[in-house]
Amino acid sequence: MELIDILVASVLILIMFGIGVSLRMKDASNVLSSPKPLIVALISQMILLPAIAFALFSIIDIPNYIKVGIVILVASPGGTTAGFITYLFKGNTALSIILTTINAILTIFTIPVLVNFVLKLYYGSTTEFHLPFKDSMIEIFVLTAIPASLGILLRTKNENLAEKIGKYAKPVLIILLGFVFLLKFFGGQGKAGITNDEIIEILPSALILNVVCFSTGFLMAKLFKLGYKNEISLSVESTVHNTTMAFLISGTLLHNEQFGKVSLVYAMFSFWTALLFCFIISKLQTNTK
Repeated sequence: MELIDILVASVLILIMFGIGVSLRMKDASNVLSSPKPLIVALISQMILLPAIAFALFSIIDIPNYIKVGIVILVASPGGTTAGFITYLFKGNTALSIILTTINAILTIFTIPVLVNFVLKLYYGSTTEFHLPFKDSMIEIFVLTAIPASLGILLRTKNENLAEKIGKYAKPVLIILLGFVFLLKFFGGQGKAGITNDEIIEILPSALILNVVCFSTGFLMAKLFKLGYKNEISLSVESTVHNTTMAFLISGTLLHNEQFGKVSLVYAMFSFWTALLFCFIISKLQTNTK
């Protein structure tokens, strides 16, 4: 593992621990005991969103490598960043963490099917690949579930200490997340070897995808009347994807860096547009009270 990967992983663990400290055990149990938002979110992310994205970009005249890259990106689950944004805007953070964990497990099986489908459609061939189960499980639990659970456990055992940590958590986590984005962007840019012309070519499709993702999550939450907290969670989880996984699939498993360039361009702005979207939703929520 490269130094940059170790640094990113360490910061992500700290972020998830900081988010976990803000939660109580009952927050997680409520998600499982009243599973409607969880079920709606899973259907939205695993079925509806890939179908909408695929249908939309099938009729838009863009290069095939962008179409495949979009499918890889949409099929990838949310991650630590999605959990942090949900936490920042007081969404259902417990739902976000559980969604990330479940989606990450499911995508071990769904991503090879979806990717091979679009490879066959656009390139007339498929490839034998699978996500490394052991490495995927380590990433899911070491970077997400375990540190968040430790944060919840700390709050259960020592609420005063958890409150003190939580008081400074948001500004510290924002700085840490900015550090992660710098590392991931410049590290990914070097690996992908992307040019300015490629950024310009990919950017319009990536922006459209961003709006489609956010709209899908938000409208599904509205349709099923899940409330503000779940609107934030579904919107963000649908929009902020695990670009690290998308890079892995494109470069390491499919041996095609072109596909990964879509994820790199998307990662340039998706965090900031998610903040903007959530800010708008929060303002609309405040004005309707």
